[in-house]
Amino acid sequence: MAGTAGFIGFHLAQELLAAGFRVVGFDGMTPYYDVTLKQRRHQILLQNQGFSCVEGMLEDHEALRELALRARPEIIIHLAAQAGVRYSLENPRSYVESNLVGTFNLIEVAREIGVSHLLMASTSSVYGGNSQMPFAETDKADLPLTLYAASKKANEGMAHSYAHLWQMPVTMFRFFTVYGPWGRPDLALFKFVKAALDGEPIEVYNHGRMARDFT
Repeated sequence: MAGTAGFIGFHLAQELLAAGFRVVGFDGMTPYYDVTLKQRRHQILLQNQGFSCVEGMLEDHEALRELALRARPEIIIHLAAQAGVRYSLENPRSYVESNLVGTFNLIEVAREIGVSHLLMASTSSVYGGNSQMPFAETDKADLPLTLYAASKKANEGMAHSYAHLWQMPVTMFRFFTVYGPWGRPDLALFKFVKAALDGEPIEVYNHGRMARDFT
């Protein structure tokens, strides 16, 4: 599983371990948000004997391939990415390196070792300029409005081509804003609560006249 130190990966790994699966984690521990939180998640997972992990970047094809050949997973779950819509305006190259090059490396490794299923995280941001509400899986998703969304839509395209060319089962998940215990501190729910507890102003965009879905 790529991204086991992340919010979704941490919780999914816990569920899989509780169900008796062996989980091998791969995570870059990037400083997009507090690395201490990621380290603590891994510390909790490592209390289970069925969990092991390697620190590394998806852009490092050889490191990823070496781990996959050693572990020989039946299923690969890809939850690692450079996240964040606003951050992509300031650091566009990191999205190309992680979300495009890194994801290609992982898909190619999955093909090489012959996994039975590849599961990958996408995002609701791929719906972009689509005005159809509420969103559905069958809606058009060809008008991404940010580089983050474009990189994720490209991931979907790569995964679809590999599924077609190599008959490799692939499932994509278009997550909306995720929240829950051990969540990311840069997301609205946590930022609002922290601001309220600290007696600070709550930063709201578009005059508060917006709504969004949560996962």
